[in-house]
Amino acid sequence: MSIDPDEKQADKQPSKTEGESWLDHFSKAFGYSVAGIKATLRLEMAFRMEVTAVILLTPLAVLLPLGMVYKALVIGSMLLVLVTELMNSSMEWVVDYISEAQHPYAKRAKDMGSAAVFFALVNAGVMWGFAILDWVQG
Repeated sequence: MSIDPDEKQADKQPSKTEGESWLDHFSKAFGYSVAGIKATLRLEMAFRMEVTAVILLTPLAVLLPLGMVYKALVIGSMLLVLVTELMNSSMEWVVDYISEAQHPYAKRAKDMGSAAVFFALVNAGVMWGFAILDWVQG
């Protein structure tokens, strides 16, 4: 098995975080995350709608007389929707940055990202459905 010359060169490059303390790294990473959340809230309507749903439904999940596992499942499934939407939005922005021309591969990539969000939403709905069914059957 041979090693790619570019890979050898990459191994010689210093780490992007060399000399950084963990606190510095955490601080920078947190700032990047906040910037990403702000940009997505400003630019993506679907994300705003999903954040609104999380803000409204999380207190309900906490207040409903559900077991801790159900609370974790419904809240976790809603956070998974946000994670998936962020990944989908970032992929769409990269595709649009690379080329604004219509291309079947670009459409396919965007459709796949949308499908991922769809399944995350279905997952959250299923979790809520089972939690509410368990509560009603009490």
